[in-house]
Amino acid sequence: MSFLKSDTPLDLVKHLLVIGAAGALLLFGFFFVYLPITTNHGETIVVPKITGMKQEALEDYLDERNLRYFVDDSSYNPTIAPFTVLTQDPAPGERVKEDRKIYISVSMKNPPVIKMPKLVDGSVKNAQMILKSYDLVVGEIKLVPDLAQNAVLKQLVGGKEIVPGAPIAKGTRVDLVVGDGQGNQEFPVPNVVNMPQDEAATLLVGQGLQVGEIFYQPAEEGQTDGTVVKQRPVPAPGATIRMGQLVDLWIAGDAPLKSVN
Repeated sequence: MSFLKSDTPLDLVKHLLVIGAAGALLLFGFFFVYLPITTNHGETIVVPKITGMKQEALEDYLDERNLRYFVDDSSYNPTIAPFTVLTQDPAPGERVKEDRKIYISVSMKNPPVIKMPKLVDGSVKNAQMILKSYDLVVGEIKLVPDLAQNAVLKQLVGGKEIVPGAPIAKGTRVDLVVGDGQGNQEFPVPNVVNMPQDEAATLLVGQGLQVGEIFYQPAEEGQTDGTVVKQRPVPAPGATIRMGQLVDLWIAGDAPLKSVN
């Protein structure tokens, strides 16, 4: 009966060396040949400029360059066509790997709807600032007789009042009705001629009028210093005046001296 001879130590060493060399070759091929081929290791693409392009054209345009896109934001601008690319990330000129996703924002087709702010009872200047901050358009400012000068009395859209909190699209024109500081009640022009200046001023203010400019002129014969010798508007028959209007006065005598500190 014969017995198989076992490998000598030298043969075993040879086998181990062959196995080690084969393993090293496989590792080398995997990391330095296979992976670079499958992942395009070291190869990059320059990101093109796509802002200003229409979204519908992006698919084919980026496919040709082995890139993709994703819409992550949108905003409304009435001067820009809908679905136009507004921003992009990465920026044009940056280098990225193939199949990289470019994040974009596009312009909306319809303006977003917001709640109408409250403008009534505030000043017209404040109302204009609020409208601009809400991306609303300041329309016509119509002055009407009212003692509340420069105060917003009504807020209108399309000629109709719009209440605070009502839905309104950004970019909508809002008209304002504003008080001119004068009442709409008319009455005969009061006559303050020949009255002392202080009494004339008291009477005018008591009737809702304002003392306008004061002019001094030398007193003529029969005139008392400090009295009203002329007024504008003149209290002629049928002449009327509205609340809040000015009445100029001419006073007999010299103007009072101003005190010097």
